[in-house]
Amino acid sequence: MAQGDQRGPGGLLYGNGGNGGNGGIGQPGGAGGDAGLIGNGGNGGIGGPGATGLAGGAGGVGGLLFGDGGNGGAGGLGTGPVGATGGIGGPGGAAVGLFGHGGAGGAGGLGKAGFAGGAGGTGGTGGLLYGNGGNGGNVPSGAADGGAGGDARLIGNGGDGGSVGAAPTGIGNGGNGGNGGWLYGDGGSEAAPCKVSARWYRR
Repeated sequence: MAQGDQRGPGGLLYGNGGNGGNGGIGQPGGAGGDAGLIGNGGNGGIGGPGATGLAGGAGGVGGLLFGDGGNGGAGGLGTGPVGATGGIGGPGGAAVGLFGHGGAGGAGGLGKAGFAGGAGGTGGTGGLLYGNGGNGGNVPSGAADGGAGGDARLIGNGGDGGSVGAAPTGIGNGGNGGNGGWLYGDGGSEAAPCKVSARWYRR
Protein backbone atom coordinates (compact mmCIF):
# COMPACT_ATOMS: atom_id res chain seq x y z
CA MET A 1 0.00 0.00 0.00
CA ALA A 2 1.22 3.49 -0.78
CA GLN A 3 2.09 6.27 1.58
CA GLY A 4 -0.63 8.85 1.96
CA ASP A 5 -0.48 11.54 -0.70
CA GLN A 6 1.47 14.70 0.08
CA ARG A 7 -1.04 17.39 -0.75
CA GLY A 8 -0.27 20.48 -2.79
CA PRO A 9 0.07 24.05 -1.55
CA GLY A 10 -2.58 26.72 -1.65
CA GLY A 11 -2.56 29.53 -4.21
CA LEU A 12 0.21 32.13 -4.15
CA LEU A 13 -2.16 34.87 -2.98
CA TYR A 14 -4.99 33.03 -1.28
CA GLY A 15 -5.80 29.41 -0.63
CA ASN A 16 -5.63 26.64 1.91
CA GLY A 17 -3.22 23.76 1.65
CA GLY A 18 -4.80 20.39 0.93
CA ASN A 19 -5.14 17.67 3.54
CA GLY A 20 -2.64 14.83 3.44
CA GLY A 21 -3.89 11.39 2.53
CA ASN A 22 -4.17 8.55 5.03
CA GLY A 23 -1.43 5.94 4.92
CA GLY A 24 -2.07 2.39 3.82
CA ILE A 25 -0.78 -0.71 5.59
CA GLY A 26 2.81 -0.10 6.65
CA GLN A 27 2.88 3.48 5.35
CA PRO A 28 2.83 6.87 7.12
CA GLY A 29 0.21 9.52 6.64
CA GLY A 30 0.81 12.23 4.08
CA ALA A 31 1.74 15.75 5.07
CA GLY A 32 -0.74 18.57 4.75
CA GLY A 33 -0.01 21.20 2.13
CA ASP A 34 1.24 24.67 3.00
CA ALA A 35 -0.90 27.75 2.50
CA GLY A 36 0.09 30.62 0.21
CA LEU A 37 0.05 34.24 1.35
CA ILE A 38 -3.34 33.99 3.08
CA GLY A 39 -4.84 30.68 4.14
CA ASN A 40 -4.64 27.71 6.45
CA GLY A 41 -2.28 24.78 6.22
CA GLY A 42 -3.77 21.40 5.45
CA ASN A 43 -4.16 18.65 8.03
CA GLY A 44 -1.82 15.68 8.06
CA GLY A 45 -3.15 12.25 7.17
CA ILE A 46 -3.58 9.34 9.58
CA GLY A 47 -0.72 6.88 9.77
CA GLY A 48 -1.36 3.39 8.49
CA PRO A 49 -1.45 0.21 10.59
CA GLY A 50 1.64 -1.92 10.89
CA ALA A 51 3.61 -4.23 13.19
CA THR A 52 4.54 -0.91 14.74
CA GLY A 53 1.98 1.76 13.92
CA LEU A 54 3.07 4.32 11.36
CA ALA A 55 3.42 8.03 12.04
CA GLY A 56 0.74 10.55 11.25
CA GLY A 57 1.48 13.24 8.70
CA ALA A 58 2.64 16.72 9.63
CA GLY A 59 0.24 19.63 9.41
CA GLY A 60 0.99 22.23 6.76
CA VAL A 61 2.11 25.73 7.69
CA GLY A 62 -0.24 28.69 7.66
CA GLY A 63 -0.07 31.57 5.21
CA LEU A 64 2.87 33.96 5.06
CA LEU A 65 0.57 36.84 6.00
CA PHE A 66 -2.36 35.25 7.78
CA GLY A 67 -3.52 31.72 8.53
CA ASP A 68 -3.50 28.80 10.93
CA GLY A 69 -1.22 25.80 10.79
CA GLY A 70 -2.84 22.47 10.00
CA ASN A 71 -3.35 19.74 12.57
CA GLY A 72 -1.03 16.75 12.65
CA GLY A 73 -2.46 13.38 11.72
CA ALA A 74 -3.05 10.63 14.26
CA GLY A 75 -0.62 7.76 14.52
CA GLY A 76 -1.53 4.36 13.16
CA LEU A 77 -2.55 1.17 14.93
CA GLY A 78 0.17 -1.24 16.10
CA THR A 79 -0.74 -4.80 15.12
CA GLY A 80 2.32 -6.84 16.14
CA PRO A 81 3.06 -9.62 16.77
CA VAL A 82 6.13 -7.91 18.28
CA GLY A 83 6.88 -4.23 18.75
CA ALA A 84 3.15 -3.55 18.47
CA THR A 85 3.22 0.02 19.73
CA GLY A 86 1.06 2.70 18.21
CA GLY A 87 2.38 5.24 15.74
CA ILE A 88 3.55 8.71 16.66
CA GLY A 89 1.14 11.57 16.06
CA GLY A 90 2.22 14.08 13.45
CA PRO A 91 3.37 17.56 14.49
CA GLY A 92 0.99 20.47 14.13
CA GLY A 93 1.88 23.03 11.50
CA ALA A 94 3.26 26.41 12.52
CA ALA A 95 1.58 29.72 11.87
CA VAL A 96 4.44 31.48 10.10
CA GLY A 97 2.65 34.73 9.23
CA LEU A 98 1.74 37.73 11.36
CA PHE A 99 -1.56 36.29 12.57
CA GLY A 100 -2.59 32.71 13.11
CA HIS A 101 -2.77 29.80 15.50
CA GLY A 102 -0.49 26.80 15.48
CA GLY A 103 -2.02 23.45 14.60
CA ALA A 104 -2.63 20.74 17.18
CA GLY A 105 -0.34 17.75 17.33
CA GLY A 106 -1.85 14.45 16.26
CA ALA A 107 -2.89 11.84 18.80
CA GLY A 108 -0.68 8.81 19.25
CA GLY A 109 -1.95 5.59 17.72
CA LEU A 110 -3.32 2.66 19.68
CA GLY A 111 -0.99 -0.18 20.51
CA LYS A 112 -1.95 -3.84 20.45
CA ALA A 113 -3.23 -5.15 23.79
CA GLY A 114 -0.35 -5.03 26.28
CA PHE A 115 1.66 -2.55 24.21
CA ALA A 116 2.00 1.19 24.58
CA GLY A 117 0.28 3.75 22.44
CA GLY A 118 2.31 6.11 20.30
CA ALA A 119 3.58 9.47 21.49
CA GLY A 120 1.49 12.55 20.80
CA GLY A 121 2.62 15.09 18.25
CA THR A 122 3.96 18.52 19.16
CA GLY A 123 1.69 21.54 18.73
CA GLY A 124 2.70 24.20 16.22
CA THR A 125 3.85 27.70 17.15
CA GLY A 126 1.57 30.71 16.90
CA GLY A 127 1.89 33.66 14.52
CA LEU A 128 4.67 36.25 14.65
CA LEU A 129 2.41 38.99 16.01
CA TYR A 130 -0.62 37.18 17.39
CA GLY A 131 -1.68 33.59 17.75
CA ASN A 132 -1.92 30.70 20.16
CA GLY A 133 0.33 27.69 20.12
CA GLY A 134 -1.33 24.41 19.21
CA ASN A 135 -2.16 21.78 21.81
CA GLY A 136 0.03 18.72 22.05
CA GLY A 137 -1.35 15.38 20.94
CA ASN A 138 -2.82 12.93 23.44
CA VAL A 139 -1.61 9.39 24.04
CA PRO A 140 -4.30 6.69 24.27
CA SER A 141 -2.42 4.41 26.68
CA GLY A 142 0.96 3.28 27.87
CA ALA A 143 4.42 4.63 28.50
CA ALA A 144 4.65 7.07 25.60
CA ASP A 145 4.65 10.79 26.32
CA GLY A 146 2.01 13.32 25.44
CA GLY A 147 2.98 15.93 22.89
CA ALA A 148 4.27 19.31 24.02
CA GLY A 149 2.09 22.34 23.50
CA GLY A 150 3.28 24.86 20.95
CA ASP A 151 4.65 28.25 21.94
CA ALA A 152 3.04 31.60 21.33
CA ARG A 153 5.42 34.25 20.03
CA LEU A 154 4.53 37.89 20.79
CA ILE A 155 0.87 37.83 21.89
CA GLY A 156 -1.03 34.63 22.56
CA ASN A 157 -1.41 31.60 24.77
CA GLY A 158 0.83 28.59 24.77
CA GLY A 159 -0.78 25.28 23.86
CA ASP A 160 -1.66 22.70 26.49
CA GLY A 161 0.37 19.53 26.74
CA GLY A 162 -1.13 16.26 25.59
CA SER A 163 -2.58 13.86 28.15
CA VAL A 164 -1.68 10.21 28.68
CA GLY A 165 -3.95 7.26 29.37
CA ALA A 166 -3.08 4.49 31.84
CA ALA A 167 -2.07 0.99 30.76
CA PRO A 168 -0.33 -2.14 32.12
CA THR A 169 2.84 -1.05 30.31
CA GLY A 170 3.17 2.00 32.54
CA ILE A 171 2.24 5.62 32.32
CA GLY A 172 4.15 8.17 30.30
CA ASN A 173 4.60 11.84 31.01
CA GLY A 174 1.98 14.39 30.14
CA GLY A 175 3.17 16.92 27.60
CA ASN A 176 4.71 20.20 28.69
CA GLY A 177 2.65 23.32 28.21
CA GLY A 178 3.83 25.83 25.63
CA ASN A 179 5.16 29.26 26.54
CA GLY A 180 2.92 32.30 26.48
CA GLY A 181 3.72 35.24 24.23
CA TRP A 182 6.67 37.49 25.03
CA LEU A 183 4.41 40.50 25.39
CA TYR A 184 1.24 38.94 26.72
CA GLY A 185 -0.29 35.53 27.10
CA ASP A 186 -0.86 32.49 29.29
CA GLY A 187 1.46 29.55 29.40
CA GLY A 188 -0.16 26.26 28.51
CA SER A 189 -0.91 23.67 31.18
CA GLU A 190 1.05 20.47 31.57
CA ALA A 191 -1.18 17.45 31.25
CA ALA A 192 -1.70 14.74 33.87
CA PRO A 193 0.07 12.76 35.21
CA CYS A 194 2.43 15.74 35.35
CA LYS A 195 1.74 18.36 37.93
CA VAL A 196 -0.46 21.00 36.35
CA SER A 197 1.48 24.21 36.03
CA ALA A 198 0.12 27.54 37.12
CA ARG A 199 -1.03 29.73 34.30
CA TRP A 200 1.08 32.80 34.07
CA TYR A 201 1.80 35.95 32.10
CA ARG A 202 4.94 37.07 30.35
CA ARG A 203 5.10 40.83 30.04
